[in-house]
Amino acid sequence: MLTAMLAIGILAALFGLLLGYAAIRFKVEGDPIVDQIDALLPQTQCGQCGFAGCRPYARAIAAGEADINQCPPGGETTIHALADLLGLDPKPLDAERGEHAEKTVAVIDEQVCIGCTLCIQACPVDAILGAAKQMHTVIESECTGCELCIAPCPVDCISMVPVKKDIRDWKWPYPQSAQRPVAASGE
Repeated sequence: MLTAMLAIGILAALFGLLLGYAAIRFKVEGDPIVDQIDALLPQTQCGQCGFAGCRPYARAIAAGEADINQCPPGGETTIHALADLLGLDPKPLDAERGEHAEKTVAVIDEQVCIGCTLCIQACPVDAILGAAKQMHTVIESECTGCELCIAPCPVDCISMVPVKKDIRDWKWPYPQSAQRPVAASGE
């Protein structure tokens, strides 16, 4: 019996070493183009593109199963970035998916919230904190503004408000298309 246990132990060690070597030697890397596409997407995980989140949408674009113009949160900027990456012509945003809007964040009216936890279950990025029968709140820095928490709320205590802009969000304005009149010399 000791011989059988020793033989099985040696075989287990050999197979373990063999599997460890195979895992290192034959490691399969992820598709780098999927990683690049996913990095360009806004990571809202909202599902407006028709996929469960940004990563599945990136996989579908890389496989040629989805078009580059299905992401309303990303808007024209994301479409142009994807077109540049993939060597395609930019297209207008697919109107059936929605419209591009300014970034918003969910706000819960704490006086009305009944603590049902339906919004917590709906949030794809875990940006809502709270417990059953307790008031809930949103972690503003984590909220992607996907609006998936609004529909399940039975008391309509969630609203979307524009993200407050500060100096970190400021961008240099584009030049005006109309030029100022040039003063004539001698005036």
